[in-house]
Amino acid sequence: MSAESLPRPIVPFVEFATLLRGEGFAVAPEQTRSFVAAVGLLGPRSMEDVHRAAVATLAPPPERREEFDALFRLLFLGQGLAATAPGAPEEEELEAYDDRDGGLEPPEPEEAEEAGGAPSGAERLFDRRFAELSEAEALRRFRRRAPRALPLRLSRRLGPSKGGRRLDMRRSLRDAVKRDGELLALPALARRRTRRRVLLLIDVSGSMKEQTDGYLRFAHSLSRATDRLEVFTLGTRLTRITRALRRRNPDQALALASTLVADWDGGTRLGDALQAFLAVPRFAGFARGALCVMLSDGLERGDPAAMIDGVERLSRLAWAILWLNPLASGPGYRPETSALAAVLPFVDRLGDGSSAARLCDEVLTFERRAA
Repeated sequence: MSAESLPRPIVPFVEFATLLRGEGFAVAPEQTRSFVAAVGLLGPRSMEDVHRAAVATLAPPPERREEFDALFRLLFLGQGLAATAPGAPEEEELEAYDDRDGGLEPPEPEEAEEAGGAPSGAERLFDRRFAELSEAEALRRFRRRAPRALPLRLSRRLGPSKGGRRLDMRRSLRDAVKRDGELLALPALARRRTRRRVLLLIDVSGSMKEQTDGYLRFAHSLSRATDRLEVFTLGTRLTRITRALRRRNPDQALALASTLVADWDGGTRLGDALQAFLAVPRFAGFARGALCVMLSDGLERGDPAAMIDGVERLSRLAWAILWLNPLASGPGYRPETSALAAVLPFVDRLGDGSSAARLCDEVLTFERRAA
């Protein structure tokens, strides 16, 4: 039975058993069922209850107990540092900082200040810079927030609404029958709001070699957050990789996508690729009313006229175009090519695409900025 066919509340517990098998733990299907049943019987009030049920039913070997606990924290808590047991004193090694949190070193003893020391009237000013989120953490938060933050559109379908201007005659008649012809309120209808399609165009040319892997992982996370997504790669040719990115496992999805794309790290012919996209009616239909997200540095090596014409035509089809450029990491960025400068009037926003955290923030906040 696949994870998609399971009831949603028990999916994390089944995934934990699958994770253990992948790491070499002997976990039988009967133990997985016992784990799920034990969690249901406990009615857990905290993660500690779930952890006790896992230890009791999945029976990790004593010599691998620390690895078992680390995998539990990785899946259920999203962190890899050793956690202190409830009521136990903190140990010295927990003061070390994880490199995922910025690669900082613990403070030297002479630099630390004891809490509750003698007060001082001297003012001490510091400039603190916080490290950017790691790629995995940024994508995990993005998957959680995206279903609520992605742009919406008005559907043709009608639904119950308190502020609607159209009378719901069917519901009015049903209510009148129930109340012997009396109506306490007039039910109304309004157009429903549904999720807007997202069209993701990824530049896989040689100048984007350093960002390609991160962009594809972002595309996979976006595909897990919405089913209204189309993904294409642009280089010296056009390739649709939407189905490949539907795989749940990101490594499998990227491996399958790598077999479909033949122009990795090649030349840059964005204009020709856009013209090929618009020449196929089915592909052009994906852009109609969609949020088009272009991930590219815009360093066109072909005919700039084809790129300008393609972006202009795309802007007439799409709801909006969000161009995320890895070079636009500062407020003073100016386009380096005449082609990119020429298409800016047709682009709704030129944003920062230098990291996974920036990509996620630009997409999640675009509708609010556009409003």
